[in-house]
Amino acid sequence: MGHPDTVTSHALMGKPTVVGADELPQRVRIVDPVWIPMRDGRRLAARAWFPEDAVAPAVLEAMPYRRGDISLVDDEMRFRYVAAHGYVCIRVDLRGSGDSDGVLDDEYSEQEQADVADAISWTSEQSWCTGKVGATGISWSGCSSALAAWNRAPGLAAVITACSSDDRFLNDVHYIGGAVLGFYMHVWSHVVTAFNARPPDPAVVGSQWRPMWLERLEANRMLSRHWLSHPTRDDYWRTGSIAADYGRIEVPTLALSGWADAYTDSALRMGLLVDNAPLWVIIGPWGHTWPERAVPGPSIGYLQDAVRWWDHWLKGIDNGIEKAPKFRYYQQYWDPPATDADIRSGTWRSSAVVPTTSGGAVVLNLSAGGTLDDAAAEPFAMICRTPQSFGSLSGSWLPWGNPTDLPADQAAEDHAAVTFDGPVQDAELEIVGEPMLRLVMEADKPQAHVIVRLCDVAPDGTSLLLTRGVLNLTHREGHDHAVALEPGETYDVRIPLKGVAATIGPGHRLRVSLSTTYWPWVWPAPEEATVTVRGGTLTLPQQPQEALLVPPDWDPPVVTAAPPVQSLRPRRPLMGETSVDAETGEHVYTLRRDLNGIQRFPNGLLYDDTEDGRFVIRDGDPLSARLELHRTVVMSREDGWSTRVETTSTMTSTASDFLLQTSLRAWDGEDLIFARDYDAAVARHHN
Repeated sequence: MGHPDTVTSHALMGKPTVVGADELPQRVRIVDPVWIPMRDGRRLAARAWFPEDAVAPAVLEAMPYRRGDISLVDDEMRFRYVAAHGYVCIRVDLRGSGDSDGVLDDEYSEQEQADVADAISWTSEQSWCTGKVGATGISWSGCSSALAAWNRAPGLAAVITACSSDDRFLNDVHYIGGAVLGFYMHVWSHVVTAFNARPPDPAVVGSQWRPMWLERLEANRMLSRHWLSHPTRDDYWRTGSIAADYGRIEVPTLALSGWADAYTDSALRMGLLVDNAPLWVIIGPWGHTWPERAVPGPSIGYLQDAVRWWDHWLKGIDNGIEKAPKFRYYQQYWDPPATDADIRSGTWRSSAVVPTTSGGAVVLNLSAGGTLDDAAAEPFAMICRTPQSFGSLSGSWLPWGNPTDLPADQAAEDHAAVTFDGPVQDAELEIVGEPMLRLVMEADKPQAHVIVRLCDVAPDGTSLLLTRGVLNLTHREGHDHAVALEPGETYDVRIPLKGVAATIGPGHRLRVSLSTTYWPWVWPAPEEATVTVRGGTLTLPQQPQEALLVPPDWDPPVVTAAPPVQSLRPRRPLMGETSVDAETGEHVYTLRRDLNGIQRFPNGLLYDDTEDGRFVIRDGDPLSARLELHRTVVMSREDGWSTRVETTSTMTSTASDFLLQTSLRAWDGEDLIFARDYDAAVARHHN
């Protein structure tokens, strides 16, 4: 799941105040490496920030994103602040990453879960620790921290999890609504292959760096082959998903996300379904970022709130944090659609509940003539079949704060879709939670997708995307199994839309847009399908007015100073561009990623990481879908040590199979020391 490929200065647009060392309550010393023993004799490498307090509680984060280089800046800007308030902060490289022993076998694997539990237990037993440990993290490490609570790791006393998944099948980088996530599944597999192929740092591990590197290279695999082999929510996905049993979480937990993030619904579900532990939810306007550096903003004083959280649950300080409202969220107002936004209009709210569609909801009918209202619907039939290239205005599946992350004006694609427009609002309409579309429909093929977009349409026709949902119609009975459609048979299906908090103002109207394609987000079904819409209802969750509480009063955002990382080549921001090849008729979405240019870290390491990708498709031919990727990672030192990893990867499909190919090459200096090609054909199962 999500990684710091796109952490940039743009991600600091909340303009947090940089707190100097002399303004912090305690001095902090760093120890690196700290070696944490695992139950099988292997060691994990960690960095520790120690406060002046001789004995203190600890806060631990475990992730595979290399504490010594690509995560260095982010770690320092957060953990020094927390450590200075009386906490030992531990940043652990997962097994097989950074300078840690072993190999990384998968996301959130049983091995990883055992390792994180061992790291927490070891930390709690150290002489400098009071015995109480908090687990925290964002994205991958957010999942690790939530799973530590789920596994009831010894010594764990509280958790803060940000932008993380509760259900690996339903809400992660692999599938969306039961459909293969074209943007991100194989993309992420390619990233992990390249990440797992990076060597440890010889300045830390010494002469063992090369044997450790070769072990990683030999064990590396193409994970998308594995993920595509599990097209329904089976036991593989339940491993590593707290949704398998929310009741296992028993420690106080704070779940964070943003309305622009891909993992919003996980935070909402945790707020609704974790019932054996106190749990609070904060959702701002931002994407896949920490709230003190939010994009889009406004940012909040998250680090101050985190310290208060740890103070209460790890130190026992009676500061009232446990009395905070259950749900604090940003109610968004109209803004003209922009693919790059620093600030989102809106206001903060607090509520005693996380709203659902089960009570107090607004229900609107899909009606003949493409209207959306509360009148009784007359029988109708509307044909929905969109081009394979449909979806180019979608923005990134995982917004980080890059110039093309957010959805553009949807009006052009609304015209190519089947739409149902609500009446012009004469008063504000507020939506809070996960909308649900019920659809009465039939399809002419055994496999088909329906994509739903909910938009706020301004008087001038500008269409702002509020939220969306996807359903692979073979999953209409649930994601645990798939059932082919019977052409011509009528089905009554339900399509959940991603959570949102939006206010539709006077003069504006709601629009439901339906499509059968959504490239490159959704990998196309093997045949072009036509869906006939015969009815349906849109249910919009409302915030119960009696549940509203005093809005939160956040402190201003702060961070501590970033370490002195030198930029030798400025970063080229991630960009997504769409074009059409006049000769071939191919629609090409080009993705360019540049981690942070070329950087020299304080320990002398030079790091350069770039990736280019192309998503290609032709209208009229779902089997023309093609994904092409290339990544290069160069790590070196000025003493002559130099390594390079190159990966290339493609994904295509036939009517019966997904076809995957990845090549991995690694050089030690000028010597090619490893070369492997991974090829796979994975049978398509109702996908």
